[in-house]
Amino acid sequence: MASNTDREMILADFQACTGIENIDEAITLLEQNNWDLVAAINGVIPQENGILPSEFSAETVQGPVFVPAATSSTAAVPTSSSTSAFRPVVSNRQVVERLSRMLDFKVEYRDKNVDVVLDDSCTVGDIKQILENELQVPASKMLLKGWKCGDVEDSTVLKSLHLPKNNNLYVLTPELPPPSISSQSSTLQESLNQTYLLIITHREVQREYSLHFSGSCTIQEVKRNVYDLTSIPVRHQIWEGWPPTVVDDTVNLASSGISYPCHRLSVSRRTSPVQTREQSEECTDIHMISDSDGDDFEDATEFGVDDGEIFGMASSSALRKSPMMPENAENEADALLQFTAEFSSRYGECHPVFFIGTLEASFQEAFYGKARDRKLLAIYLHHDESVLANVFCSQMLCAESIVSYLSQNFITWAWDMTREANRARFLTLCTRHFGSVVAQTVRSQKTDQFPLFLIIMGKRSSNEVLNVIQGNTSVDELMMRLISAMEIFSAQQQEDIKDEDEREARENVKREQDEAYRLSLEADRAKREAAEREMAEQYRLEQIRKEQEEEKEAIRMSLEQSLPPEPQEEHSEPQSKLRIRTPSGEFLERRFLGSNPLQVVLDFVASKGYPCHEFKLLSTFPRRDISQLDPCRSLMDLKLYPQETLFLEAKE
Repeated sequence: MASNTDREMILADFQACTGIENIDEAITLLEQNNWDLVAAINGVIPQENGILPSEFSAETVQGPVFVPAATSSTAAVPTSSSTSAFRPVVSNRQVVERLSRMLDFKVEYRDKNVDVVLDDSCTVGDIKQILENELQVPASKMLLKGWKCGDVEDSTVLKSLHLPKNNNLYVLTPELPPPSISSQSSTLQESLNQTYLLIITHREVQREYSLHFSGSCTIQEVKRNVYDLTSIPVRHQIWEGWPPTVVDDTVNLASSGISYPCHRLSVSRRTSPVQTREQSEECTDIHMISDSDGDDFEDATEFGVDDGEIFGMASSSALRKSPMMPENAENEADALLQFTAEFSSRYGECHPVFFIGTLEASFQEAFYGKARDRKLLAIYLHHDESVLANVFCSQMLCAESIVSYLSQNFITWAWDMTREANRARFLTLCTRHFGSVVAQTVRSQKTDQFPLFLIIMGKRSSNEVLNVIQGNTSVDELMMRLISAMEIFSAQQQEDIKDEDEREARENVKREQDEAYRLSLEADRAKREAAEREMAEQYRLEQIRKEQEEEKEAIRMSLEQSLPPEPQEEHSEPQSKLRIRTPSGEFLERRFLGSNPLQVVLDFVASKGYPCHEFKLLSTFPRRDISQLDPCRSLMDLKLYPQETLFLEAKE
């Protein structure tokens, strides 16, 4: 029975030779022939090419081709030296030669990308003709670069180059002037905004990385990115391909002198002499194994299929040193960073955006925002030993329609189930968050049923697993199941949005009521405080008034007590009788001794409430201000004798 790795290789070989893209159909045909690649291919080729087995005869044996085991009596002519799966039969080479393969080319020219799909029976010149129409560049001026076998002629047939299905090329036009620019500064600015494709070969593992960098990116940043992919520290990196003028890693790519739009580089690790000797011995062992294994497949190119394409998945699996995720990954975020980097290096940059963080953090991102912003959670479970892993990732998970749909509607979280420790860790997380039933469902999945897609929908009290999608599916079926899950989620989301809107409306009403109540309390408090301030001010003024009145009264009483007694009419000394009219019209009358000073009169007036600093004491004829005269002079001296009428007037 074939192992998982053998099945993966057989499936890829069978699809490449027959052109059957439906994985389920291909697996069914292989299982019908007990995974016998030769029998399965020869069982399909006559039906698809209109050639019946009866058309072959033993007399026209021309070369080795695949023969179905079940029909060997009709066409097979065994030979004594044929012990492998390749047997000499009648002109089956003609059948294989009539097979055609569609090749995909992604061609870059300056800031443009052109996708070209051609039959492998076409020539290089046919590609140039298509590019001439797309790029408006004469085919005679084009140099089509990026062929792994070096430069090729326009008449070269694509089939003879043994190309893989997907190819990256770029166009150079050295005979055409660059686009016109106004100045040197604008040229540099455009270069800084351009995107450079760096094809970097990791020499130890013979792997190529196609990385895009902005022209403003420095060489140091490129080396740090390469460290993330190859785990070679910058100080241990040995590079080939940089222009000789590059002596400083702080130079940006636009100023470094590298080729645009594509430049090839290679990197390796700086090793000690002991490590060099050990690696040399290891490489010798690898070459010995490769030579012994290659004998069985030396005639594979006779079928018009490239060795790299037929055995691409097996060889890449053998060369791949880094696992998708480190074993016993303690930090989920770091593990997912490695998973994303390794996934990109294997299957390209067009893949779902994997959430970097813990599973709990992905729940928060997907389920616990506003209802309108919530999404479904897609958990991708990878297994390197599954025969479906490479096909599922490259043809379905990386399909543009799937990537776009997942990015818009899902939070995608990934985990690698290859290592037993990582598998156990995920099952523990699964039991904790989804329950033992879901964990047992994942635990019961066989290796060949991976990869798995778990579609999770968040609910108020729990998380519900809507769907478990296995790897043996097609792009259309995968899209249909994603859409079906999205329809269920959309119905639930609409209910959640309605509930959330109603809750927000209630909260808004409550907030408005609370705000109105608060404003009312503040207004009442402001009124109360204003009234209290007014009362306090009135009280203060009243106190001041009382104090002033008390002070005036005290002064009046003091003056009244200090006045000399009023003389009697029979007194022998000369007397002066003064009659004083107040502002209210009343008259104050009193007798004074003629020898009394004017101050006595002023004190008398003040004792009646008319202090001299507030009132003027005036005489009538002649009109004069008595209060301004010398208060020490006697009344007789001031001619206020024997009687006089005065009046009081308030000062202005």
